[in-house]
This record gives sequence, structure tokens and C-alpha cells, in this order.
Amino acid sequence: MDQTLQFVIPALMGVESTVAWELKRLGLPGVRAENGRVLCQGGAGDIPRMNLNLRCGARVLLSLGQFPARSFEELFQGVLSIPWEDYIPREGRFPVKGYSISSTLHSVPACQSIVKKALCTRLGRAYGLETLPETGSLYQVQFSILKDQVTVMLDTSGDSLYKRGYRAQNMGAPLRETLAAALVLLSRYRGKDPFCDPFCGSGTIPIEAALIAKNRAPGLNRTFAAQKWGWVPSKLWMAAADEAMDHEFHGDYDIWGGDIDPAAVELSRHNAELAGVEDTVRFETADAARFHRDSSRGRVVTNPPYGERLLEKKEAEELYRAFGRVARGLPPGWEVDVLSSHTEFERAFGRPADKKRKLYNGMIKCDFFMYGL
Repeated sequence: MDQTLQFVIPALMGVESTVAWELKRLGLPGVRAENGRVLCQGGAGDIPRMNLNLRCGARVLLSLGQFPARSFEELFQGVLSIPWEDYIPREGRFPVKGYSISSTLHSVPACQSIVKKALCTRLGRAYGLETLPETGSLYQVQFSILKDQVTVMLDTSGDSLYKRGYRAQNMGAPLRETLAAALVLLSRYRGKDPFCDPFCGSGTIPIEAALIAKNRAPGLNRTFAAQKWGWVPSKLWMAAADEAMDHEFHGDYDIWGGDIDPAAVELSRHNAELAGVEDTVRFETADAARFHRDSSRGRVVTNPPYGERLLEKKEAEELYRAFGRVARGLPPGWEVDVLSSHTEFERAFGRPADKKRKLYNGMIKCDFFMYGL
């Protein structure tokens, strides 16, 4: 399949520009960031490249058609006009899911039914079948209806891209790997300076920092839905994996994670082994209120517990106050970046942030407080 394809990369609110930067770094044309997603173009060979290499995007969706629809008939005809037989084989499974926002067609179950009916009609005609078997590989169909504009897509990823394959368990309040990677990239860490997370939990932020320092593709240890699609041959996946591994760095890095809970530290070490970075990042049982470093430069990127997660509001403020004291005592070449939803974080920390960025940790609205010391 040599034609230019259109892609949609869903992204957490606040990290769209970071996903756009990743896509441009992969050399993809037509990159455009929108609220909650990034658009780009590419070929079939870019499906494995994006799935293997994207650190912050949620998944890779192949956009097959866009059209306006204010009635079920318009929705049916729009979906029917797409050449589905070019993408979904005779035995392919094609469940449908989607959403509708600010649109005339507001009932998602009804829209799902119409999209499924149009798909069955088109594929049934193409394969000469009244009933399609749907016993083969998965071709997850997604639709979005935004202000009466329909976009119909195929999900090439399968499981969301935050599922790297190295974190079978987590501590009480997990931070998704895609958001952890975004925090590291937003801090401008690229592997040169010391990197620390004094509230490491299950180790996600230091592990993502290690993957970034080594320039290791985060998707090398997992599988993707499109690996079973005949029109994305295995040679493209092998070529993308070879390219990714050729671009890895091999150096010495100072990446550290600490947590007051010894069980968290053991889990972090286990996760680092699963990620293949146990030789790059070290974890220790340590109290963040006693955190210190003597080197002249470095970065702290951390996601301490806050009220909605593990601590009561008063406990969180006391913790931030203690951490603020030690953070402000670091040498002047250090930068400290903290993700928190606590509305009084800056007051408790003891200093207004030099820069703030609004992000979401799941459904929790947070700020990323960025300090240059």
C-alpha cells in the first residue's frame, strides 16, 4: 500500500505539542496539533515506526474518511462510501466504538449500530456474503463526531501505547507511562545531567527517563494490532525495529529514584528489569524530606502524592513544605519540576513556579510546576 495515509494520534490534554515534536522528529509530514489529538500523514511503513517510537501519544489511528452527518442516513452513506475491503479481510473482526460531542447525532449506541450496519453492507457486497464470519484478526473501528463532522478510523495499536509491557503492577496511584515520558521531555532532559525522582512510586518517571536517555523505542517489548494485518507486512515491522535499535545510545547516565516505602523501591527495580534499563537507573529507599545532591547541575522531575491520590490535604501540604525546603537548598544549576493537583502547592512549596503547564493525570486536572533554582 503506497498511497499517502492520514493518521490521528490521540493525546492527553496539555501534551499535544510534545506529541507533535515526536512526529516531526520521525520525519512525518503534515503534522498539526489540535485539542486532544495530533494529525499527520505517512505511509504503511510509518504505522510500525509510530507505534514503536511514540512516547507520549495514546495510540495510532488510521483515518479512513471524514464527512458531515446530521442524520443517520448521512452517517450510513458516509461510512458505506469508504473502501473497507482494502483494509479489512473477509474474516476480519471489526467491532465499533466512538463518541459524539456537540452534534445532532448525540446517541453513541445508535451511531455505533449505524456504522456497524454500513460496514457489514459494504464488506458483505465485496465478499459476496450475507453474514460475515468475524473470526480473524482484530480491526477495531473508531468514529468521532464533533460538531456534526464525522471521522472514521482504524486503531493500529490495540492496547494503548502507555502499556509498554514493563509494569504489571503499580503502587496505589499509578502515573501512566505516556504522561511520565511527557514530564521528562517537558523538563528538557536528554540524558546529560543527573536526573532524580524523590517520590518514585513504582519507578515510572525514572524508567521513562532512562528510555529517553538511551533513545530506546518504548514499544520494542510489546505487540500491536496491525502486526496481524496483511497489508502491513512483517518486513515493515522488522525494518522499523532495526531502525529504532540502530538509533539507540550507549553511555553512562546518572538516573535515580527514591521512595520512603521499601516495597515501592523493590517494585521499581523489578519494573526497571522488565524495561531493560536496570543498568541505567538505580533506586533507593529514601525520605524525600532529606533529599540532597552536591553536583552543580541536574533535574528533579517528580509526582508526589496529593489529596486526590493518597494523602489528606493537610498531610500533602506538610509534605510539600518539607520537600520545598530541601529542593530550594539544591545548587543553583538544578531544575525542579513537580506534577500536582493541589491548589495550594506553590504556597506550601515556598515559592511561585517560574512556569506552569496544565496537564491531566487521568481525570485529575493538575499543574506541572517548573522551577529553575
